Amino acid sequence: MSSSSIRSFEYLESLPGTVFNRLYKQPSTALAIFRRMLPQLAKSFVMAMLYMSRPLPVADLDTWVRPGSRREQDTAVDLLERLQILKRTAEPNKPRSYVLTNPFAASLRQALTGGGNHKSFGVPSKTRVEDEVTITQLDDFARKQWEGVLGYMVGSTGIGLNDAGANLSLSVKHLLKYGRLVEARGRGAEITQDGFAFVLQEVNAQVWTILILYLENAEELGMDRVDVLSFLFMLGSLELGQGYSKANLTDTQLQMLLDLGDFGIIYQSTPDSDSYYPTRLATTLTSDASALRSATAGFDTALRSSNDDKGFVVVETNYRIYAYTSSPLQIAILSLFTRLSTRYPNMVSGKMTRESVRRAINMGITGDQIVDFLYTHAHPQMRKNANFLPPTVVDQIRLWQIEGERMKPTVGFLFKDFLSAAEYEGPCQYAGDIGVLKWKNDAKRMFFVTKHEQVAVYLKSQKEKKREGG
Repeated sequence: MSSSSIRSFEYLESLPGTVFNRLYKQPSTALAIFRRMLPQLAKSFVMAMLYMSRPLPVADLDTWVRPGSRREQDTAVDLLERLQILKRTAEPNKPRSYVLTNPFAASLRQALTGGGNHKSFGVPSKTRVEDEVTITQLDDFARKQWEGVLGYMVGSTGIGLNDAGANLSLSVKHLLKYGRLVEARGRGAEITQDGFAFVLQEVNAQVWTILILYLENAEELGMDRVDVLSFLFMLGSLELGQGYSKANLTDTQLQMLLDLGDFGIIYQSTPDSDSYYPTRLATTLTSDASALRSATAGFDTALRSSNDDKGFVVVETNYRIYAYTSSPLQIAILSLFTRLSTRYPNMVSGKMTRESVRRAINMGITGDQIVDFLYTHAHPQMRKNANFLPPTVVDQIRLWQIEGERMKPTVGFLFKDFLSAAEYEGPCQYAGDIGVLKWKNDAKRMFFVTKHEQVAVYLKSQKEKKREGG
């Protein structure tokens, strides 16, 4: 599951059952969650059960999976239950069984087979030929608006980013501060550690991060979050370059068109027009990982120059940096931790110093984030070497960071007091598989996790299986 999928899943998991019931009445929402949120094994379970007329016994489901893949089976079933797609049934004198919930199953069947008058996949507008917007125009608009957002975040560096021409509304700036991607410093804003990590994400993950912040802030704006979620999932099913009518949208969704336009996700010729166009940022929202890489290639190309796609940074052992780019955004990011000294039409050069790196660290940017940026954007000539980032530079960046800190706190939960090694190893390995394990001590049978909910559900399911077996 990609990072953007994990973030959106965590938000969905926190919703009450009544919200899921309303969400799943929309076929576009059921299809989007099926496509984006579920691993392949979970998708196989759903498709196999979608047209079953009776519940599936637990023992029959176990026969579908090889004995060596029980952990993957437990993870898939747990995920489906937490998204309220699958539920267990227990009738007298009948074996325990699984059944797909309604309205999810009905909506997914409708999405796959078509038909109905739900209009949850948008209503194409009848636009005159002379008024049609091309895909190139939509990509240019999305690039300008999204670069404007990123440019505002790193604009405290002093590099001029007004070339993008994007006018950010107060609501956009408020949302970035609400999400702690920037902090107010005097009259301006300064990027935070979370903000720098945000800038380093791929575009689709950035968009989902912004949308989750928007969802968390929706109730303060007087919006119905089910309407908001349904509209976001619908956007992922729309066709790039096609205009859609606003006639069937709710008041909440009409307001969203204005807000999402600030981020370049939606295009409208005027706020009063009868139609809207989803940009590439919108149409790839619910793509899976492989489709995402190909679908966003056009926008990524528009966002970055060809040199940037290949890698554009050269790092020398004397801490000097040469960046073959003309992008104001990339130059601004570099200047967060580099003292730039020379700028040419297609290149900038500078040097990482203790002062420049410490300044970035004081803003909340970590040494590992700086190293990751240099690693990701290393020039092809550097990549010809096995260790293409000079080890002396990498070590020194980390040494400059630990000058001011000796300990790094991590908020989480400690699991201990396991009665046997077998009882300890299962949940510990499961925590590692789902990416929440931070520390473990096999000798003392203790482990530390950043989130406990999934591990607790796993322990509960194991106890139930042991009780049934006994």
